[in-house]
Amino acid sequence: MRTYSYINEVKAFLHSQKELKRTIGFVPTMGALHQGHISLIEKAKRENDICVCSIFVNPIQFNNPEDFKRYPMQVDKDKEILVQYGCDVLFNPGTHEMYPEPVTEKFDFGSLEMVMEGKFRPGHFNGVAVVVKKLFQIIEPDKAYFGEKDYQQLLIISALVEKENFPIQIIPCPIIRDFDGLALSSRNALLSGQERKLAPEIARVLKECSLLAGQLSIPELKSYVQTKIGEIAEFKLDYFEIADGNTLQSLNSWSESKNIRAFIAVYIDKVRLIDNIRIFL
Repeated sequence: MRTYSYINEVKAFLHSQKELKRTIGFVPTMGALHQGHISLIEKAKRENDICVCSIFVNPIQFNNPEDFKRYPMQVDKDKEILVQYGCDVLFNPGTHEMYPEPVTEKFDFGSLEMVMEGKFRPGHFNGVAVVVKKLFQIIEPDKAYFGEKDYQQLLIISALVEKENFPIQIIPCPIIRDFDGLALSSRNALLSGQERKLAPEIARVLKECSLLAGQLSIPELKSYVQTKIGEIAEFKLDYFEIADGNTLQSLNSWSESKNIRAFIAVYIDKVRLIDNIRIFL
């Protein structure tokens, strides 16, 4: 695996590969790699000549500085994982390399960024868009791979590609779950042993929602989730939404959309976990 820390070096190598007509699949990450990331890398390997992974903990997408400080970092272990699964190129820049000047770029994603994560984490998606745009300009991939656990982010990045006219195909990839249903996330590493035992309840509640959909009205289902989450003292519900899977706008009745998803964000002490599920009626 080739490892680069500088933009000009990784651009030069990838340009040489493009001249050889080799296709590039890109998996951008913030490290602390887990089986969810590995599934993206494996898919990128299957569908492209070269698999590129980036590891960069992007400071400007954290609206809470303490959250940034606590984010798990394990670059040496991540490199071992990438080698094991056949990643061809790692781009691992420092903050100054990515942001030599103060960031002033602003994006407007309209209603997509006004709800859920955008509402509860002001500025988050602007930070995501800034770094992803820069990474796309550096790597120039043919395809880029993103997990559906961060579903709102996936739609924001798809909108970014359209807005910037990038010739990049965004590939959505299914949520990978642990044996007990918990959606895999780098933040899971921050959970204590007891918190890790409780965390799968989030996925269980979402699964119940998918089974109760249509039997209960949407307001009734929201009330049900608030009650279930409220029964666990260690949990604090940030939000639960039933929304259209294309626009992310809240639904009031099941008949309003053919693409329905349930979205949830829960604090377990200081660790904030998100999850979502497609609902079929």
